[in-house]
Amino acid sequence: MPIDFLYPKFEVVRNPQRCIACRVCERQCANEVHRFDPALNLMESDESKCVDCHRCVSLCPTRALKIVETDHAFRKNANWSGEIISEIYLQAKSGGVLLSSMGNPAGHPIYWDKLLINASQVTNPSIDPLREPIETKTFLGKKTHDIKRDKNGHLVTETSPQLEISMPVMFSAMSYGSISYNAHECLARAAAELGIYYNTGEGGLHEDFYRYGAHTIVQVASGRFGVHKDYLEAGAAIEIKMGQGAKPGIGGHLPGGKIVGDIAKTRMIPEGSDAISPAPHHDIYSIEDLRQLVYSLKEATGYRKPVIVKIAAVHNVAAIASGIARSGADIIAIDGFRGGTGAAPTRIRDHVGIPIELALASVDDRLREEGIRQDVSLVAGGSVRSSADIVKAIALGADAVYVATAPLLALGCHLCATCFTGKCNWGIATQEPELVKRLNPEIGFLRLVNLLTAWKHEISEMMGGMGINSIEALKGNRLMLRGVGLNEKELQILGVRHAGE
Repeated sequence: MPIDFLYPKFEVVRNPQRCIACRVCERQCANEVHRFDPALNLMESDESKCVDCHRCVSLCPTRALKIVETDHAFRKNANWSGEIISEIYLQAKSGGVLLSSMGNPAGHPIYWDKLLINASQVTNPSIDPLREPIETKTFLGKKTHDIKRDKNGHLVTETSPQLEISMPVMFSAMSYGSISYNAHECLARAAAELGIYYNTGEGGLHEDFYRYGAHTIVQVASGRFGVHKDYLEAGAAIEIKMGQGAKPGIGGHLPGGKIVGDIAKTRMIPEGSDAISPAPHHDIYSIEDLRQLVYSLKEATGYRKPVIVKIAAVHNVAAIASGIARSGADIIAIDGFRGGTGAAPTRIRDHVGIPIELALASVDDRLREEGIRQDVSLVAGGSVRSSADIVKAIALGADAVYVATAPLLALGCHLCATCFTGKCNWGIATQEPELVKRLNPEIGFLRLVNLLTAWKHEISEMMGGMGINSIEALKGNRLMLRGVGLNEKELQILGVRHAGE
């Protein structure tokens, strides 16, 4: 009926003087936007199917295409935007929950952009990273509170299991099934090359990737998909997923259409069955319950691997982190509300949770006040976009960061935010063989290595400019940050002074 008609969000602009009807756009578009009309010898477009992925634009040999946002508009209304009206029409037609991908796009403050980094001048000389050592290596895990010596006076150097990383960055959890085999291979190979870690997500570990186990974090989520002793033994660390920033308090759901072949085998569920992770772990309803799982996993792996607990950044995150630090966990991963995901209820994604910057600062403060900061390492995630964001995260109290969207962008993602359809034109968030092969692991893994190598150089340069020569000296050093455009409460929570002070 007419009331259900919504004008397409994007328009395909085709230059007839340049278009040679080669039909590359038709062959490359998984959404079937383009078609050739033989009678007219012209290419046509069904713009209602366009998701603005830029595949056709990128591969058009004559540069005849561009995608533009439509200028069709509802009557202006500060309260009832065109987006809200369109969403009401969609739900009135379907009765369904709105789904979205790839992080919160709302115009909330991005605190990374409101923090400035200090630099050395005369009284505190800077360090030249080309001529003097800058230590970007760090270790994640429980640290000792004091120096201990044995009966002969020698230093006791044994510690709890640690993750050694060449730079304070790791690839965050993305499950096999939500992303393709080739995407996982890119992440695994890049992690091994860089001397960091990648996270399997909650989909288990494909048997081909066990060889990267020394650089793998295996995840245990509420669905327990793919979890068995060999899986736990394969990884260098184990992560218990309690929540994620894109959908705090919400479980996971991989549609049965994606549970095919090796994905079903890896997850240990029948082909075609939906993989549903409940919102809660049904054996965890308290910190004591969490402690039991932490030590069960440690017992199963001979106390050789650190255990991470991943939580979403929510309003009482500092108190939650305090409990987790006392549960026996070695590392706490905190995921902010701009974190990406393949599919999240739109209302949850856009309205639940808090920014990672505020969550990180409040958790670091709470653990220091309680004298237990050394008991855990902190890993921050949720829209860490650049080397500058990483430096600011470390200064706010993180030991390292998780990144996911940035690596996907490096692999070709264009943030078209339709991952849940399974029709990713860049071969990342899809299981369709013809689409998966578009992502070449040989090229993809090198692009990831290049990206993080560049970030590592930039981190060294920024640290040198601050007169700091190690990640450990930067960690929690908020004197190296200043805020701009922030109110007093925000500055207080972040623990930084305003620029000019």
